[in-house]
Amino acid sequence: MEIFHISAECYPVAKVGGLADVVGALPKYQNNADNLVRVVMPCYDTKFKKENHFECVHWGHVKLGNFNFPFNILKEKTDKLGFELYLVEIPELFDRKEVYGYQDDIERFLSFQIATLDWIIGREDVPDVINCHDHHTGLIPFMMLYCNKYEKLHNIPSMITIHNGLYQGQFGFDKIYYLPEFDLVHVNVLEWDNCINSLAVAIKCAWAVTTVSPSYLNEINYSSNGLESLFNLVRYKSKGILNGIDIEVWDPDTDSMLEKNYSIKNFEKGKQENKEKLCSLFNLDPTKPIFSFIGRLLEEKGGDLLPHAAALALSENFQQINILILGSGNTTIEKQLNSLLQDYKGYYNTFIGYNEELAHLIYAGSDFLLMPSRVEPCGLNQMYSLRYGTIPIVRRTGGLKDTVVDFGDDGNGICHDQASVGDICYSIQRAIYLYEDKQHLNKIRKIGMNTDHSWERVCQEYIEMYKQIINKK
Repeated sequence: MEIFHISAECYPVAKVGGLADVVGALPKYQNNADNLVRVVMPCYDTKFKKENHFECVHWGHVKLGNFNFPFNILKEKTDKLGFELYLVEIPELFDRKEVYGYQDDIERFLSFQIATLDWIIGREDVPDVINCHDHHTGLIPFMMLYCNKYEKLHNIPSMITIHNGLYQGQFGFDKIYYLPEFDLVHVNVLEWDNCINSLAVAIKCAWAVTTVSPSYLNEINYSSNGLESLFNLVRYKSKGILNGIDIEVWDPDTDSMLEKNYSIKNFEKGKQENKEKLCSLFNLDPTKPIFSFIGRLLEEKGGDLLPHAAALALSENFQQINILILGSGNTTIEKQLNSLLQDYKGYYNTFIGYNEELAHLIYAGSDFLLMPSRVEPCGLNQMYSLRYGTIPIVRRTGGLKDTVVDFGDDGNGICHDQASVGDICYSIQRAIYLYEDKQHLNKIRKIGMNTDHSWERVCQEYIEMYKQIINKK
């Protein structure tokens, strides 16, 4: 089966969040299962692009209304990621360091989608299925079905995988002329709430819809930023498939980013050495439990709760715990977190930004990982922490609900129901009691390290979805 994944992110090429981790792993496992898998993404000004070798396999021009952008399709020469990687090079729009956040993002990602389809129709063979990811690729299913120039793709199945339904890629009908020519009888397909909504368009037009966890599929039917009724309408073609993690990259026994490698057989000593390294970097006390947070400092991740919760937990358990924050996002939250540094010196620290190597060390050296998310379509951090013997403390929502069971129910973590300071602090208190019972603590760590979140299982679920929609042709 020939599969195209089209995405704005892919680890290690360009990463903002979990989307990159999924698109960097799932195709590799699908390739290993005797499929021909290609990943297509924009060509950003990244370290990966500069340090690897590419060849141009196609070139052309994207017509975007009155604009005309030259583009190149670049193929990574060695397939070092375990699949064929293609970058869509549009220098005027993507020769920038950041993935998102520019005023012309609509123009950037629409031109990327058009260039991708122009290349695909220029190839001798068409793919068996095209798997789009999030709203940045959401207009592709529409263009495949209705745009005249893509008639060759009208009967090619498409699937949209939703990693986060909060972001939908809306823009006004004043930019409808950006789209390649199509019969205006289909213009209503583009409309949702008086604008063009890229995610809504994908949900309407794709042959199948997947979310990155079963619980998230249920949640978006009643909470999805205005798309609730649409998700209910397409439930017949929707499925929640829980993400996996790349157990080759995330393996404490072989991870080159750790101070000390370890396995389930010697995790106590291994975690302690990583903890001591972490404490030396951030001036923390290695004899006390470390509670860490890794992620975007946004309200959807519960980031706004962290400053108050950290201050309260550190005050109530003075000099008895460490808290370490790695993340960036809302500048107000960042400032609030940094304002605590002086008051809790020696037991609290922050790293505002993101550092992949540091993240690995934190998973290995921490005792508990905080994930008080309001919204968590799947979440990968809790899976990484389980793999590294670090106990996740999560709010029961989305994929967190599907992957973490409270230790009071013989599970692998600590769970709470509300995204609130009170619930976070109560869970921290439970964790402190657990930390003092080393036998029970290590039992739960072993349960977590034994949990199977590998991509092999997930890969087969995607393949089955592809087969189902291909059989509808």
